[in-house]
Amino acid sequence: MTPKEKLGLSLQRKPFKGRVPHFELDFFLTMEAFGEVHPRHRSFSQWNQMKPNERELHRINIAELVIKVAEKYGHSAIRVPVITSMWDVEENVRMIDLVRKLSNDKYALFCAQYDGTFAIPDGNSMMEVSMKLADAPEEIKEHHQKVIDRCIDTVAKITKQAKIDVLFLTCDYCFNNGPFLSPDQFAEFVFPQLKYELDAFRSLGCFTIKHTDGNIMPIVDQLVNAGPDALHSLDPQGGVDIAVIKQKYGDRVALMGNVNCGYMDTGTDEQVIESARYALKNGMGKSGYIFSTSNCVYTGMELRKYELILDVWEKEGNY
Repeated sequence: MTPKEKLGLSLQRKPFKGRVPHFELDFFLTMEAFGEVHPRHRSFSQWNQMKPNERELHRINIAELVIKVAEKYGHSAIRVPVITSMWDVEENVRMIDLVRKLSNDKYALFCAQYDGTFAIPDGNSMMEVSMKLADAPEEIKEHHQKVIDRCIDTVAKITKQAKIDVLFLTCDYCFNNGPFLSPDQFAEFVFPQLKYELDAFRSLGCFTIKHTDGNIMPIVDQLVNAGPDALHSLDPQGGVDIAVIKQKYGDRVALMGNVNCGYMDTGTDEQVIESARYALKNGMGKSGYIFSTSNCVYTGMELRKYELILDVWEKEGNY
């Protein structure tokens, strides 16, 4: 089986023989690993001035780089790089087709930006949004519904021309001490629209993975009931115990993540290894687990620490 096929089985919680699927929401350490600037660290301010052949050279270079990451680190899926805009259907179709062609359709391809649900506001708007939740709740709902509908419409246009295997929904709902919204508020402002969004993406033939950092425990029932194929990041820094989640929800949703990024920043090698081992031991079960960090391989993380958890995965992550 290809890495993509094994990932598909894991997302459906179906057993198979072989290594647990693994990939990351993103891998930013391409300069250290390959001597090349990560696509999201590049500026394409002069894209519109480029001749068609120069644009194509950039596309090929970027596609080859993300494939290198998958090949070197055993990833099952590749995040489709966005050059111009998430809303640029034509350009995104080009990149999906190019990565799929150059990788011989070996890996699942995923997009990680189409999520219009209510997320934690940034610091500049948190007070204003909090007031609107009380004073103008319907305005909040209408705004997010418009964004969600635009996301669904854009994905529908892309999938008419190119195959997206997985959609990674990335709106964050929680801090380490709990969700921004109370469970009752979440039920009003997020759950209906999240379920609507997930149902629409499933109808377009895409697997879905719902990401949120932090302590999801007060709202985890709602997250599972919304119907994603998998939950990510199962954040141990937010007190999320993958063993508890697996026992309670493992027959309803696949799990991804839980390797402690805090340890990968400031912990000892022993802490990193033990976190990877714990995630595998308690996440794998008979199927339905995807090995990854509890966020992504972000700028500033030690590449050596990431390679350390891969050693554990190669030795202990096998069915």
